[in-house]
Amino acid sequence: MTFKILTDSTSDLELSFTKAHEIQVLDLTVTVGNQVYTTFGEGSLKPDELLQMMQSGQSVQTSQINSGVFADTFKKYAEKSEDVLYIGFSSGLSGTFQSAVIGREMVLETFPDAKIILVDSLAAASGEGILVEQAVLLRDEGLQIDQVAMLIETLKMRVSSQFMVEDLNHLARGGRIPKAAALVGTMANIKPLLDVDAKGKLRQVSKVRGKKKAIKHLIDQTMSALDLQYPKIVIGYSGEIGTALEIKTQILENSSVQEVEIRPIGSTIVTHTGKNTLAIFSISQKVRK
Repeated sequence: MTFKILTDSTSDLELSFTKAHEIQVLDLTVTVGNQVYTTFGEGSLKPDELLQMMQSGQSVQTSQINSGVFADTFKKYAEKSEDVLYIGFSSGLSGTFQSAVIGREMVLETFPDAKIILVDSLAAASGEGILVEQAVLLRDEGLQIDQVAMLIETLKMRVSSQFMVEDLNHLARGGRIPKAAALVGTMANIKPLLDVDAKGKLRQVSKVRGKKKAIKHLIDQTMSALDLQYPKIVIGYSGEIGTALEIKTQILENSSVQEVEIRPIGSTIVTHTGKNTLAIFSISQKVRK
């Protein structure tokens, strides 16, 4: 292994995958009432558990990773002269990436020759996770850290993240969208559809009447732009898995798609999206705008 890959818990990668490929995952935390929970790995707060707490009316808050955690982590590798590539949660949605920048600067004061490359994914959930998976593939093919970082920097602008959210109020409370936009969520049978823009921020792209039409829109948007060099799609969900399974079946009817994976959306993101969120992640031919 030529270098170490790091990411954070918002990437929604399976623990088995991160262990198999020796990826270190740094943990954002969720505070429910007065209790602080980790969001990745064994013993962490699972999304379904969090949704139950939210439905019971408990206050929920997320916390970014601080610069001290990043400094301690980067220092550990610098002491071993091991190069590091960190692919992080969108700077448009969290201060976590800026904490990584500060942590890197702290370490370079003591270890000026350390190679610590940071990539702002400008994505979240499996949009971020797809980039980590691609970095692993490129590393395993023998590419060096600078080459991998450059390719991921280019690829990240073609990550497609298509969301259907049942209730925009969670996103408005967390400051992820304007409060005025959340009024749409109160309209009967209107499904707000969102994506992640070129600055890594959530934006509302349309309003569709009815769940079936909304799902069709998500699938159509994904499939019409899919880059067939990356024929894998990831479906994220919160709450019940049934609709995610239906979407998978529909997508697999298209012969150009080789793999569709379903993953629960992690606790940090679920705090802001709530129950019954659906998302489709892929690599698009189009550059995000």
